[in-house]
Amino acid sequence: MTQRRRIIIAFIVLIILVAVVLVVDALQRASGEPTLAPGSIPIYLDGKLVGSFSPDDLSRLEQVSFVEPEEGKKQEGWLLRDVLLLHVKDKKLKSDSLITVSSSSRGRSAQLTWAEVDDPANLVIFDLSNRGTLKLASVLEKLGTRDEWVQDVDRVEITSP
Repeated sequence: MTQRRRIIIAFIVLIILVAVVLVVDALQRASGEPTLAPGSIPIYLDGKLVGSFSPDDLSRLEQVSFVEPEEGKKQEGWLLRDVLLLHVKDKKLKSDSLITVSSSSRGRSAQLTWAEVDDPANLVIFDLSNRGTLKLASVLEKLGTRDEWVQDVDRVEITSP
């Protein structure tokens, strides 16, 4: 075999390897599952990752606020409803879909239905804490006090009925 044939064969093998890598990458991207940016909070719908967000991503959303009765402090943030609708189509959310917001570092979670989250009067919000993490707060009775809020949120799961 001549030197020229070896170079041609090596070049063909290299092209085949590049093609295989590109096909595998395209197949992985076609799975539709987004990648998580470091420090972002994932949103799962029926066990499948559908998106993620960070506090910086929320700046484009309208802020709402309420004064919590316990200490009389103003809580200001973004409606959980608006955050979810950035990544989940409204038609996939039923009134009895369960939304679980949790913090693994605090070992806390809160479960709400889509009907509770969707009602603007309930003011289910993500508020930015002093440390730059998100906390879930609301005027709902089950999240009405600071002890019931979920601080350092790091996961949102939606389960369809």
